[in-house]
Amino acid sequence: MITEHAVLQVKAGQAHAFTAALQQAGPLIAATPGFLGMEVLPCIETPDRFLLLVRWETVEAHEAGFRQSPRYAAWKALLHHFYDPFPVVEHYAPSITSGG
Repeated sequence: MITEHAVLQVKAGQAHAFTAALQQAGPLIAATPGFLGMEVLPCIETPDRFLLLVRWETVEAHEAGFRQSPRYAAWKALLHHFYDPFPVVEHYAPSITSGG
């Protein structure tokens, strides 16, 4: 399993519209083979900032399975116009864990 990570800086005052569009976009990514789950966490200190965490079976499930699918074009149309600047997307592999 890998985790896709992106900090989404939404244009000022657009957080509510962004979250509504994200509700529409969620099923598009969820329909991708290899998709394991997604969290979008609003920032407490900066209301127009969100942390996107998507769990995938592999990087290829994200890069080829989703980004090269027609669903990604619909995702892009719903969400990409909200970002300023456009987010950097990175993938992380599990390696260090601690429990409590």
